[in-house]
Parts: sequence; C-alpha cells; structure tokens
Amino acid sequence: MRQLTFKNASEAFDFYYGVIPYEGIDFAGTKAMFNQGFIIEKPWERWIDNEKREFNMDYAEAEWQWYLSGDRNIDKLGLLYGKIPAIWKRMSDEDGNVNSNYGWQWERSYQLDKVVAQLRDNPDTRQAAISIYDGKEINKYRHDTPCTYAVQFTVVKDKLNMCVVMRSNDLWYGFCNDQYCFSKLQKLVSERSEYKMGTYYHFAHNLHIYNDKLPEQNPLTSRARKYG
Repeated sequence: MRQLTFKNASEAFDFYYGVIPYEGIDFAGTKAMFNQGFIIEKPWERWIDNEKREFNMDYAEAEWQWYLSGDRNIDKLGLLYGKIPAIWKRMSDEDGNVNSNYGWQWERSYQLDKVVAQLRDNPDTRQAAISIYDGKEINKYRHDTPCTYAVQFTVVKDKLNMCVVMRSNDLWYGFCNDQYCFSKLQKLVSERSEYKMGTYYHFAHNLHIYNDKLPEQNPLTSRARKYG
C-alpha cells in the first residue's frame, strides 16, 4: 500500500497545493480530495515556507497559546494576538465562545492529563486518545463545528507518534495552523510522558482548497493575511 511521507509540513503543503487543483473534484465551492492521509517525519519543522502562502508564525503561536489557556472565548485570542481574526468572529456565539478551541476540548474531562498518565503507565496503550468532534453534541454546533475528530498517541520504538483525524481540512488556512498547533501538542505530550517525538500522521476525510485560493485564481490573498 502506498504511504505518502513528507519530511515536514511545508513539503506536504507544497505537494497538495500542486495536486488538489488538478486531481480534486468540485465540491461546495472548493476543489477537494477525499480520504487523504500522510506521514510528517519531522513535525517539529512547523514553518510553511511557500512564498504564496506567507505563513504567519506569530498568529500560529498565538493560536497555540490560546489553546493552552483553555479559554474558548475569542477575546482571549485577541489579547494574545492583538486582534481577533474575522473568521473567529463569524464562528463564535453571542458570548464570544467557540467549540474549535482545541485546548478547551482536550481539557474537558481531563482528557490530556489522562492521555499522559496512560502513556506513562503503559507504553503499549491503544487508548491514549483525545476526542474533539462529538456527534452526540451536534446540537451545540450551530455556530462552529470542530474540524477534528480525534488525536491519538502511540509509543513505537520508544518514540511518541501522533495521529490526527479530521472530518474536513482546508489546506490554505486550516492545515497550516492546525499542523503547527498539533505538532506543539505532540511536543507537549512527549515532554510530559518522557518520550522523544516521533512521526505525525495526518488524515483528512475532505482535504480541500477554496476556489478563490486555487493557484490560477488568487495566488495570494488578503484573507490569508487576515487569518494568519
């Protein structure tokens, strides 16, 4: 079975930015490819160096710090970043709260602490998983539906591997910032469980590029600068 493997996230971005416009299908205002999974060998190399993307590391780090705070209110992100990106304003409820602050999600029911304890107690565990999207809570997703189903950690040859499973992932916006934050999470769990970082496997049921960000349409972007 063919397994796509990339050295780092930037290499993965470049590959799919080249492939999706030609092999993707028209789907809800995007070009999309389904059931895409790949390995990132060096998840600690988080920088997206594609010049067209102009990846904003400062924003990605602010989003990560927001997750670490466990505060799902967008005002906290505004304090950390200096402003609240428009996309989060659209996704928040009337109180300014969102469901897609993944740090708030992994603190629910102490999921992160339990994952670390499981890995420390049993390196062979198959239960070190964090659940984010929950179909049983779909009535709470009126404003904001989390894109990530789950994150699972496994120790293989004394290294901590991570698997992220997403229902939907926008390559231009979502993947770039998601991989940054998830690789930071992998680093955090590896340090707390005392394993070296291993590989990062990323799976998206629907991996897509919005039509206005297809290479022949709009190679760069006021919206990307606004979002991160």
